[in-house]
Amino acid sequence: MSALVVTGVAREARIAAAPGVETICSGGSPARLRKLLACHDPSQTPIVMSFGIAGGLNPALTPGHVVIADAVLSDGGRWKTDRDLTEALVGALQSRSDLRVLRASIVGVERALLDPLAKSSMRAQTGAAVVDMESHIAAQYAAEHGLRFAAIRVVCDPASRSLPPLVNDALAPDGSVSLRGVFRSLAREPGQIGDLLRLARDSQTAFRALARAGAVWRQAFPKA
Repeated sequence: MSALVVTGVAREARIAAAPGVETICSGGSPARLRKLLACHDPSQTPIVMSFGIAGGLNPALTPGHVVIADAVLSDGGRWKTDRDLTEALVGALQSRSDLRVLRASIVGVERALLDPLAKSSMRAQTGAAVVDMESHIAAQYAAEHGLRFAAIRVVCDPASRSLPPLVNDALAPDGSVSLRGVFRSLAREPGQIGDLLRLARDSQTAFRALARAGAVWRQAFPKA
């Protein structure tokens, strides 16, 4: 069974890569992701997976928490995930004692939420546990083409943590880190350095959990 895995950054795509898996990386741009998906042949991949890190909205979640979506929502609609796939993912991931797993909803946005107030407001409006910039686009694509959809997202920045504004300039189109963009943003706003260092620590925790999740999620597909 093959899968199309939608990610935001290149590191997520590398973790997801495997035989029978095709990855698409947005490079942090929802507009670019929509264009890439418009060029994709949906007949080649019956399963669409949103996979990567996310911002925490539920205050109880800390970096490294794994969220398996039961639904994805955005301003454009609400999409349920495939029940059998989701059940299989929950079972596979909860079997790992080194992963903290929660089934909950995800909200998709067009730009990153940078501060706790914005995250708190989004949590109050939607009830979602985490936020990212790809899941809603992947969910809509799957729904439009009658494909099965699931999502795994790992908390990076918790609800109480601010993100430095440079996150909007930090990625190259291929999803790799744009050092030029990072340094240019730091030159404009050097006060970001504290938030950047905290983000680096949170990211390492999140990506370690994402790698562990990536090692087991494919086991769920044959059972679904």
